Amino acid sequence: MSTEIRPTPRPRRLGDILLEFLGSMNLAISLLVVIGIASAIGTVLKQNEPYNNYKIKFGDFWFEVFRSLDLYDIYGSNWFLLLLGFLLLSTSVCVARNAPRMLHEMRTFRFNVQEKSLRAFHHHDEWHSHAPHAELVEAATALMGHAGYRVKGDRDGAVTTLAGLRGMAGRIGYILSHTAIVVICLGGLLDGNIPLKLAEFSGELKPELRDMPANEVPAISTLGTDNHSFRGSVSIPEGARANFVFLQLRDGYLKQELPFTVALQDFRIEHYSTGMPKSFESDLIIYDDQNPDAEPLHQTIRVNHPLIYNGYAIYQSSFSDGGSKLKLAAWSFDAPEAEPFIIDSAVNRSVDLETPRGDRRLELTEFKAFNIFPLPEGDPSGKKHRNYGPSITFKVRRPNGTAFEYQNYMLPIEQDGARYYLTGMRATPSDQFGFLHLPLDRKGSLERFMHFLARVHDRERLNAAIANETSSAVGDERAEQVNGAIAHLAELFLDQGIDALIAEMEEKVEPEQRQAALDAYIKVIQGVFGTLYLEVLEEEGIDLSQDVTAADTRFFDDSMTALSTLAPYGSPFYLELKSFEQVEASGLQITKSPGKDIVYLGSALLIAGIFFMFYLHPRKLWLRIVPDGDGSRLLLAGNSVRNHADFDAEFDKLRAQLRRASGAGDLGATADERGTAV
Repeated sequence: MSTEIRPTPRPRRLGDILLEFLGSMNLAISLLVVIGIASAIGTVLKQNEPYNNYKIKFGDFWFEVFRSLDLYDIYGSNWFLLLLGFLLLSTSVCVARNAPRMLHEMRTFRFNVQEKSLRAFHHHDEWHSHAPHAELVEAATALMGHAGYRVKGDRDGAVTTLAGLRGMAGRIGYILSHTAIVVICLGGLLDGNIPLKLAEFSGELKPELRDMPANEVPAISTLGTDNHSFRGSVSIPEGARANFVFLQLRDGYLKQELPFTVALQDFRIEHYSTGMPKSFESDLIIYDDQNPDAEPLHQTIRVNHPLIYNGYAIYQSSFSDGGSKLKLAAWSFDAPEAEPFIIDSAVNRSVDLETPRGDRRLELTEFKAFNIFPLPEGDPSGKKHRNYGPSITFKVRRPNGTAFEYQNYMLPIEQDGARYYLTGMRATPSDQFGFLHLPLDRKGSLERFMHFLARVHDRERLNAAIANETSSAVGDERAEQVNGAIAHLAELFLDQGIDALIAEMEEKVEPEQRQAALDAYIKVIQGVFGTLYLEVLEEEGIDLSQDVTAADTRFFDDSMTALSTLAPYGSPFYLELKSFEQVEASGLQITKSPGKDIVYLGSALLIAGIFFMFYLHPRKLWLRIVPDGDGSRLLLAGNSVRNHADFDAEFDKLRAQLRRASGAGDLGATADERGTAV
């Protein structure tokens, strides 16, 4: 009795296990899938916007969820760079482990394949020939070579084995495609601002959160010209220049200095008939700060046609107002009898004002020379779009920091023969503008409306009008009580608007009587205010008995509508745009990305690798010529990595040629009939 002793398997080392894991296909595919999903999100979700834009778009809850995942700067997030690093490592290990074997396989002719293995191939055939051995070798070598195979023979005693290789360069496709991923990851990591992240982590760099002029940004928030990779933007008004850009970083920004100065000589923009921008371009002058004696570079850039200067790419990305000069007339709603006061300012500036409601800060944020909007179908003009003319956008900020945003149009709009100044208001940037129509008089001015507003706010005139309205309707004993109630309703309407009347009615009147009560409230107020309006017409010299027109009557109705929403309007004044001098600004995006060319190289390698893999599929042939009696027995076998249908036809053709050359004839077996013919 004997005991078989088996060798104890050598335990696998941790390093071997780790290398196998890093070079595994499962890991690489998982990383590619996650990176692909992240890239898709980064393509759909606009990156590196100010955080406030994302809050407006997604709301507080989803804003925080997306922020915690770093979705607003995916390509610069730590987890994305970590994934790139792992993919780089995994693919590098895979290439290092498999490339030498593949290169060896491309050059190696395997002669030691057993006949049993050859017969097991899907593509194989076997027949007998009486031709001399040497002639068979010569003929087979020529036919296989003519079919595109590199042929090499080996003789072992009386047996000759011919091995043929074709399309082995397809193995290079594997190496190129995997090397391409390594190169692309290197380019991505190079442009991933890893040094910036390390500087921020160490405390050497800190994003600035305050809105301040560029020359006041502290050094801890400033990057020097030695930063090798960045993507920043700057808005330059016509006639101005800049030697820096701003890099958006989460809820703050960094100032990136440039080794050159960009001056905007002129900016031009063309629009479609719908008002959408058609094209815009900038005439730039580049001054080399490191070589002041060098001739400045004059260059025009436009969308998709950037300027490449010393490794920096300057793109035309947007446009905005560059500080247009505005002359405004401010009509006070609290002192309507006063002449409007003039404000000379510019876009992106603020003006501190004293009003009867307290101090206010006027912040001019935008000017548009024209506003083109679609008209409803069936408009009498027959046009599809209408230009509403110039407009200004501004904020009126209270001492507590809160502000309403407004949008006023310079030109009056006309509706059914009446003209109005149009002014919009919204409480938050996420709201839509709600518009107030201020009626204009016969001269196209706000004077009549302001005189009427002054009358209704004059307590003595209001009480007199109320007394005149009720004198014939109630007795002296009830007059004081009724007049007080009407005065209360009028003041409530003026101070808080129509919604306040509705709230009072709902509080004091039974539900079934509310509509009738509201109609009575409005009728009383209209009667009182109508008396005051007639006084305004008389002051203008209009004969009430014969000169009052339908337009004057409509003006009163429009004025009442305006008064009903004037309280929620919020601003103590209306700004009328008297004149402007437009100054435009070009939005430039300036990038320095040395990894870009590396990514391009990787992309080219990837395309070449895919071409090699899809169009050069490796094929191998073996022909064994074995002496057998008075002749030879031939065994032909082959295999292909891909394109089996093409290889079927190729194998059948070569098999038939070899049979004829050996004198065995063509038995007519097809690719699906791989019988053995002996």
